[in-house]
Amino acid sequence: MPITEIPLLSLLRSKMHWHQQRQQLLAQNVANSDTPDYRPLDLVAPDFSARVPRVPSPGLARTDPAHLAGVGLDDSEQFGKDRRGGYEIRPAGNAVNLEDEMMKVAANQMDYQAATMLYTHSLNLIKTALGKG
Repeated sequence: MPITEIPLLSLLRSKMHWHQQRQQLLAQNVANSDTPDYRPLDLVAPDFSARVPRVPSPGLARTDPAHLAGVGLDDSEQFGKDRRGGYEIRPAGNAVNLEDEMMKVAANQMDYQAATMLYTHSLNLIKTALGKG
């Protein structure tokens, strides 16, 4: 099996490409922070749930009424999603908030570095298994 067909490496490569494209889009938002009527753009995060096997969680059981109830491990959402579609729009019509964009850039950079580190470590493990590391 070629290395390019290993599922974990394929997923990590896809994630790194997504982060690269998102970085370009966020840089475009920052560059257009003074452009009238410009609305910031962002990418939808990739959904790998269909490609990753799902392992059922064992669940929690209260064996005594004095025990605290566990935080739900099921698929229900504990936190709601931010459904505000609006942005803070300046009088010129621009909706780019530099602080938000820079926080997205920093988070994107950290996630990209984590994916690259996992990719590198995975390759090193393969090299070690082959006796070349």
